[in-house]
Amino acid sequence: MGAQGQWLTILIYFGVFLGTFYFFIIMPRRKQDKKHKELLANVKRGDLVVTIGGMRGQIAKIKDETVLIKINDSTEIEFLKTAIAYKVEDK
Repeated sequence: MGAQGQWLTILIYFGVFLGTFYFFIIMPRRKQDKKHKELLANVKRGDLVVTIGGMRGQIAKIKDETVLIKINDSTEIEFLKTAIAYKVEDK
């Protein structure tokens, strides 16, 4: 009976660990991924965005997998859509 009690205790601790891991690691990441997918689905031409590399510019053209971002008057760079970190909101 004593050995079974030890296994039960270990299983309880393991369950608590998995629950904690899920609520503090997995759930917030899923929320963040969902929010980022919504952002990528809703960007449009003319939006001011910042890439994951820190480049800031205005979306000039949107393709299936990429966007063309205008950095200044003479420079446009093509990025993967997933490289957009966030949209700069007008203040």
